[in-house]
Amino acid sequence: MAINLDRLQPAEQREVGVYLPYYQGNKRAVLPRAISLYRQGNLEGERKIEGGDDISFVASWHVSSLPADLTRCRIQFDGDADLSYEVTMANFEFIDHLIEVIITHKRYHKVDFSKGFYRKLLQRDD
Repeated sequence: MAINLDRLQPAEQREVGVYLPYYQGNKRAVLPRAISLYRQGNLEGERKIEGGDDISFVASWHVSSLPADLTRCRIQFDGDADLSYEVTMANFEFIDHLIEVIITHKRYHKVDFSKGFYRKLLQRDD
């Protein structure tokens, strides 16, 4: 089931406090909702393809409570098992990408990860 990002309830302050040292500025204001999104364990959206049709995706991950724990995120595009990718990163880094998802959604009304996330997913961030 798709998550409505506009209706996402903020995480409790005690949970947010553990992650606060990892973020600065306006990201801190979005952090409580990003933690709630993280706790959902999945996200459905569409990747913008320049000059083509957007491609749908489903992202899923295992939820853990500590910022330094590792999150393995799996993304499947267009419902095609051959278009599945995985990336592993620290929770605080993954939640940073979810903050970007929420900011992008608020600005453009699209659910999508950032170019930086996709570079990491496709291992092109060397």
